[in-house]
Amino acid sequence: MKKHVVILGAGFGGLELATRLSDSLAEDVRVTLIDQSDSFSFGFAKLDVLLGRKTAADVMLPYRDISKEGVEFRQERVASIDPVLRRVTTGGGSYDADVLAVALGADYDFEATPGFEEGGSEYYSVAGAERLRDVLPSFDSGTILIGILGHPFKCPPAPFEGALLLHDHLVERGIRAGAEIRVIGPMAAPVPITKELSKSILDALGERGIEYVPRQRVVELDPRSKRARLESGDSVSYDLFVGIPVHRVPAAVESSGLAVDGWVPVDPTNLATRFPDVYALGDVAALPMAKAGVFAETAAAVVADDIAARLRGEELQQHYEGAGSCYIEFGGGMVGKVEANFLGGPAPTARLVGPSQDLAREKEVFASTRRARWFGS
Repeated sequence: MKKHVVILGAGFGGLELATRLSDSLAEDVRVTLIDQSDSFSFGFAKLDVLLGRKTAADVMLPYRDISKEGVEFRQERVASIDPVLRRVTTGGGSYDADVLAVALGADYDFEATPGFEEGGSEYYSVAGAERLRDVLPSFDSGTILIGILGHPFKCPPAPFEGALLLHDHLVERGIRAGAEIRVIGPMAAPVPITKELSKSILDALGERGIEYVPRQRVVELDPRSKRARLESGDSVSYDLFVGIPVHRVPAAVESSGLAVDGWVPVDPTNLATRFPDVYALGDVAALPMAKAGVFAETAAAVVADDIAARLRGEELQQHYEGAGSCYIEFGGGMVGKVEANFLGGPAPTARLVGPSQDLAREKEVFASTRRARWFGS
């Protein structure tokens, strides 16, 4: 009888794990892939929506298009997870798994920052990017304050990528001279993994007159006075506030007992949790590394290999290294690539390649190959 693998979450990690199990273990396992949404979008596609380069419909890939042998997709919201019994309850029923993989990502906690929902904007969701796109035309001068409201958060370069692209947007409209762009966050440097990478980003910001304010966190907005209160007790003014929301594990994960101190602890070699036959991969996992789709994708490869090895009574040969590369737009059609390895050596490494127009084309290829691999289109 085939083993039943239940995958919660159909982001980078869930889609890649389902695809790999279908490709290599279709005769041995059947997969149920569960996600509350009806479609997938690449994180960087939200910037296309924000800047009006694409519509929301353009960037959404419907899960109904998944056609992988042995994989059944169910659009359902996960209500509860029992990691001991490996039982998942959803709005549509319950599922008992031989192997359970939790890849539900991180949710946004807008209420964690009072005033944010009423007086702020964000582009970390497609809906948020649409709303900010519609707000931008009414901004003609003043201060755009981009606040990183918590740590960790998805895609560490994204707040700075947004600042660089907003600079271009204001230049194109001919109003950059009357505007100030500031990024404020709790980190000592934009991407603290290496000084060189942070310096590259700081240099790019400085060339465009964008300030990064380190070691400060916005904890509350006053939409009436348009002031942001800082954790230090000080406050700063803004005309347009763009926030990177506080991240947290989904409610079903928090109530399941999987999470410890906010995230799910895993064995860094194979992403296994302390519960037998239960894995956690991607943003939901507690690992000393960045939260980004590409790292969830490489984690999925290791989880698939570990499942295959255990079915054969063998041991995993290649441990997870937390390696991958992600793209960052610098504006003007130029794209850079951050290549990082968090767990494969004595210390994390990262470097910036580019930016260049060649990497902009490479980014398009990256998206198209994943689209073809996961959705067959």
